[in-house]
Amino acid sequence: MTSLSASLVRGAVTSPFKHPGRPGATLPTDRLTLPAAPAAPGPLAAYRRICGFPAPESGPLPLPYPHVLAFPLAMRLMTGRDFPLPVVGLVHTWIEISSHRPVRPGEALEPTVYAAELTPHRRGTEVTMVTEARAGGELVWESRSGYLSRHATKGEAAAARVGEEAPELPAVAEWRLPGDLGRRYGAVSGDRNPIHLHPLTARLFGFPRAIAHGMWTVARCLAEADRKPGELRTVRAEFRAPVLLPATVTYAADPAGNAFALRSASGRVHLTGTVTRAL
Repeated sequence: MTSLSASLVRGAVTSPFKHPGRPGATLPTDRLTLPAAPAAPGPLAAYRRICGFPAPESGPLPLPYPHVLAFPLAMRLMTGRDFPLPVVGLVHTWIEISSHRPVRPGEALEPTVYAAELTPHRRGTEVTMVTEARAGGELVWESRSGYLSRHATKGEAAAARVGEEAPELPAVAEWRLPGDLGRRYGAVSGDRNPIHLHPLTARLFGFPRAIAHGMWTVARCLAEADRKPGELRTVRAEFRAPVLLPATVTYAADPAGNAFALRSASGRVHLTGTVTRAL
């Protein structure tokens, strides 16, 4: 958590000096790796509780948890001098996660993070960040995330990542999200980005109230999807609109629980996704 907080401060200092629209921008070639270690039981249990995952001690790690473990590495890379995009204002737009086999809590995971590509987007420039987790040299888990830096573009030349229209899925559950959810999840994950903590700090970045962490919304949906038969192996989620806290949201899913969405009472869609399961 200390390294993540330091990265947030470094990002605030370096962001004004970065120009995301400049031609010829390149990504750093560094691959950052943490020493292999098992997930700490206390933080893992707290993560399960706040995201709604069942807590069997011998069960596999929740599908998104290695992303949380490796996020300080991603932030260190994205706030470095040679990273071309300013981290302030960077928007998490999508994530894909693949588990190649169940990962047990006691396994020593070695996370690695690197920047894969820069892509023109109709609203700016998008970077794809890759996280890999190995156990004993075996690749057991990986994710790819898109982060958008918004800036003026030449519309005719900019490629857009256009998601499909959200399916009209039946409501399954309604969740009331408290105003302090961002602070509680930040304490568990170490991600204390000011936009998630308090209305005042969120307003400094253009939000009327604090917003829920995108990775919490994904995890909460996956915890609900995990109630269906078949172990979750992959997820693809698109972040469509922030959830302002406090809020009441509806989790919707198809009968098999393989496609899901999170929407507000007004019908605004915040998140859509699909999962696959082990046979």
